[in-house]
Amino acid sequence: MPKSKQKPHKASISAHKVAELAGVSRSAVSRTFTEGASVSEATRRKVLAAAEKLGYHVNLLARGLIQHRSGIVCLIVADMQAPYQSSFLEAVTRRLQEIGKVVMVLNTAGQPANVEAALRQTLNYRADATVVVSGSPSASLIETCIDNGQRVILINRDDPIIGPERIMVGNEEAAREACLMLLRAACTRLAVVSSTAGTPSVTARERAFVAAAEAEGFAVTVSRAGPTGYASGADSARQLLAASSRPDGVFCVTDLLAIGFMDAARQDFRLSIPEDICVIGFDDIPEAGWLGYNLTTFRQPINEIAEYIAAILTSDEAALGKQNFPVQVVWRRTVRP
Repeated sequence: MPKSKQKPHKASISAHKVAELAGVSRSAVSRTFTEGASVSEATRRKVLAAAEKLGYHVNLLARGLIQHRSGIVCLIVADMQAPYQSSFLEAVTRRLQEIGKVVMVLNTAGQPANVEAALRQTLNYRADATVVVSGSPSASLIETCIDNGQRVILINRDDPIIGPERIMVGNEEAAREACLMLLRAACTRLAVVSSTAGTPSVTARERAFVAAAEAEGFAVTVSRAGPTGYASGADSARQLLAASSRPDGVFCVTDLLAIGFMDAARQDFRLSIPEDICVIGFDDIPEAGWLGYNLTTFRQPINEIAEYIAAILTSDEAALGKQNFPVQVVWRRTVRP
């Protein structure tokens, strides 16, 4: 039988070997690779030269376990391919890596049970912090994480739980402004395109828009054709625009819903936007600015949120509670002037 040509596993280079080559103590190697530790410049140069020659890399995870800080930050997220989610992940992971954190992304695929399992997994990895972008884990599980020394940050979830940090954006304010924008554009038959996801942010935008319209004396038709995605937006357009009294002003609770709505309105019903119907979205995803859409929408301050998360994780202060970030109107061409 022929012998395997597979190369034997090569053991990792230890700090002890670096110390031997550099002619210094093992503790000198440790201090060289510990930020802020006291070590002479001559010793530092010898250690770095030896490490470079041997190909030595510090085992940060092992060091974190000894110091009871792993440096790991877990992001719990679903719908990772959705434009807003991917933009948010890009901004947050980039900023956390800049401050020396190890980022672990846990994909829950939108299932509540997966969110619970993912949060338990963060305890196994001794994560320093977890950012819950999607899903609503139970209060008891969040409390367990906090009791184990982990910081928990909830995005757009105003759960009445003591302990976690909560980052909110102006969902209700934006929805009320969207209603007024459509009324100023002389729209009288209003609709809101929402989804069956039932997430706190989606629900808040939907309810605030309906309440604002009713306060102005206008009824609102609500459509929830499916999950928060392009196809659901198109299906909502087919449902709403086939009615005898079809809307002339629509607020879509996400840009992806709005883009699907616009495509179906143009192709299936030959409607012109904004001449026949005005459309407003939410998120300001990159596609919203494409020439084919030019969607009027609300921009979430992703970079500012990423910076705030980094500030939380580099602070030794107690939980800051809830932080609200306003959103910005982005005027384009889907609302009549």
